[in-house]
Amino acid sequence: MEAAQAVIHQPGRPRLGRSRPGALVGDKGYTGQPIRAYLRRRGIRAVIARLSTERRQGTRWDVMARALYRERNQVERTVNRLKVYRRVATRYEKRADHYLAMVTLAAILLWL
Repeated sequence: MEAAQAVIHQPGRPRLGRSRPGALVGDKGYTGQPIRAYLRRRGIRAVIARLSTERRQGTRWDVMARALYRERNQVERTVNRLKVYRRVATRYEKRADHYLAMVTLAAILLWL
């Protein structure tokens, strides 16, 4: 629960003057009623797959939710491609700014 809250409150580039996201896309690791209830209270749509052991509540996913969830796959593939670089995967860097520099460098090398 704390990890999800940290991601939601992390500063970022607001879109169209919005200060909070319209939807949160997550994998099955972020499923559960506490996270869904927290997002509902904040007015954020939860696009999170349910575990097979979880009871189905609410409506089925609409076309927009499916499209958002499929975009998550692109992010996961990019992260996996970044982890090819050993310094990024094992986090040799102790300081956050040095680690961010290594991730940026790896992203540039992927882009080229």
